Amino acid sequence: MASLKRKAGADLAASTDPKKAKQQLGQQSSLMSFFGGPKGAPSAAASARSASTNGNGASGKAGGASKPGLAPATPEFFHSQPKFDKAKWVAKLTKEQQQLLKLEIDTLGESWLAVLKDELVTPSFLDLKRFLSRDHAAGCKIFPPPQDVYSWSRYTSFNDVKVVILGQDPYHNDGQAHGLAFSVKPPIKPPPSLKNIYCALQRDYPNAFQPPPPQQGGLLTPWAERGVLLLNTCLTVRAHEANSHSLHGWERFTQRIIDLVAQRRPRGVVFLAWGSPAAKRVAKIDETRHLVLRSAHPSPLSAHRGFFNCGHFRAANAWLMKRYGAEGEIDWSLLPGTTTIEGLPEKGVAAPVGDGKVEEKANEAGVEQEEKATTGETKHAGTAADSAEKTADTEGAAAVDADDEKVNVKVEAKDAKALSTAADAEPGTTSTV
Repeated sequence: MASLKRKAGADLAASTDPKKAKQQLGQQSSLMSFFGGPKGAPSAAASARSASTNGNGASGKAGGASKPGLAPATPEFFHSQPKFDKAKWVAKLTKEQQQLLKLEIDTLGESWLAVLKDELVTPSFLDLKRFLSRDHAAGCKIFPPPQDVYSWSRYTSFNDVKVVILGQDPYHNDGQAHGLAFSVKPPIKPPPSLKNIYCALQRDYPNAFQPPPPQQGGLLTPWAERGVLLLNTCLTVRAHEANSHSLHGWERFTQRIIDLVAQRRPRGVVFLAWGSPAAKRVAKIDETRHLVLRSAHPSPLSAHRGFFNCGHFRAANAWLMKRYGAEGEIDWSLLPGTTTIEGLPEKGVAAPVGDGKVEEKANEAGVEQEEKATTGETKHAGTAADSAEKTADTEGAAAVDADDEKVNVKVEAKDAKALSTAADAEPGTTSTV
């Protein structure tokens, strides 16, 4: 697994070269490569990390009682779990299961494979893999590339999760999606939602957080490596077709991931739920054990409804320091040589600094121009009047940021029904929608 991470690092470095980036954008995988993934075997370090489902070293009590149906969150429960034997598990799979799950076997982080192994062999997940196989056989271009579908699991071990940020669909344009919610690889510039996330961070840390340069400013792997799970609800999408892989099984799978984190991280995790679909995902999480922070989605279509001043990043750190001590604080910085680590007081959360009018106006004015460079899909009204220009910016954002927002209007009503049906089909499974 370490080899995968090194390869990812090399790919990212290469992607800063425009010629190499252009070559990478044109590469697409065949049907077999989708199931194959990288050839390298997981490293010994990765195997060691999977030895226990409790990697935080905590011996303290979890805060509050569990919800009905959740496993007891006690140290004894975690340490009683047997070590996961990947080879033995694979050997027990049928030939069809081994073929369908080859991507998961080869690229899913072993700490996650250990806790998700039972979900992978459910009829619903195998049907999802058959659906993806048919899309590849039909010549559909799918994002992210196969080796990146589970990159979130390799950057953030199950045992290291302290914050969960929930996304929706992967970006559906060339060169954007690489398996981490909201993140894009260089030289792609930050999409509008990510730019708004940076605005919120600047309000929480006005003297510490600096957005990276545009050509290098969308890569969030440093957050993932520090314990921030950047998880999309749907893990794949057809090129240029937002929500094209929704309601085929990913929602149930990612819900299981959320449930497992909530069940088996006894010291608590911060869930950042932006937008109503994300809020539904965390609706039944035990908030005596975990911190759930909700706000509008950072998309330009909704960020003005409270996202800019939500204060989530500073609030998350204040809560984490109460639970984990100084080591719990997340460094939200992305530029080398900078940090947001400051040691927050345990009592109270600092209010957001300033009203942020400058950042908000700049964001609204720049959405359309930025997205022309990012996706080439934005339309400009072309008027000189300020009010007309702001309207054009909003309309342009709606066209190019559809992967953030379409799920709100096209999938939301069906989403709960699909997950409810899945839960009814398999008694004993826990759904938080």
